[in-house]
Amino acid sequence: MHLLPLSFELVEIAVSGGAVEGASGWMTTRVLMEVCVDSVESAINAQRGGASRIELCSGLMEGGITPSIGLLQVVKQYVRIPVFAMIRPRGGDFLYSDSEIEIMKADIKMAKANGADGTVFGVLTEDGRVNAEVCMDLIAESRPLSVTFHRAFDMVHDPMTALECLISLGFERVLTSGCDSTALEGLPTIKCLVEQAKQRIIVVPGGGITERNVQRILEGSGAQEFHCSARSSRDSLMKFRNSSVSMGASLTPPEYSVKVADICRIKTIITIAKDTV
Repeated sequence: MHLLPLSFELVEIAVSGGAVEGASGWMTTRVLMEVCVDSVESAINAQRGGASRIELCSGLMEGGITPSIGLLQVVKQYVRIPVFAMIRPRGGDFLYSDSEIEIMKADIKMAKANGADGTVFGVLTEDGRVNAEVCMDLIAESRPLSVTFHRAFDMVHDPMTALECLISLGFERVLTSGCDSTALEGLPTIKCLVEQAKQRIIVVPGGGITERNVQRILEGSGAQEFHCSARSSRDSLMKFRNSSVSMGASLTPPEYSVKVADICRIKTIITIAKDTV
């Protein structure tokens, strides 16, 4: 992909407290859309579509893992909206060994040194509770950056208790599908979490949010931020193709199809969201 210089536009940034300072003074906060991306092309498309923030990761088929420093560096060259780096050493559960926690700390240091605007992570205990001790260390390593607890939250034993733990630790946000497969299915729980949070932490619905359900999710939850990938498939530019070989497991996407954030989908979702809030 040949990258061209971008023409940047001012984007709306949502903040806890219900207002942002604009050119004409204080005004009501508008809804904020965070787009998770795993490529430079998707990051650029997210910004062009009007997203207010990017969650940068690799391996979206695994739910997202830590992006390479090269990816972070190049994305930061091409976008001006905030970039939050996923800190997740592997796919699977969120019970990490001592060595994996050391990797997370090292990755946070590298992300900070290379321009990340925030970090996104989550660590649990074996009985499905927030690992407060480890999270405290990772938050300290991340500061002064913003910190988000990711969808490890959807694997906790008691979401209401877990939310209070995150608030006490100082997380600014929690990303959740309401402890269900999708945010739509978990909508009742998300609504309860938003009400419980009382602006002490930002509850960000995420998981299967599209132009078809974003209005229902925002209206039903009362959330002012949401998270989605808004991707579409496009055909590879390869002309020679060997269909007999696959580079990953059977569940990985085909080699000759690429999923990228879709500018038109992002614009459509944002339009619906702004009309809803």
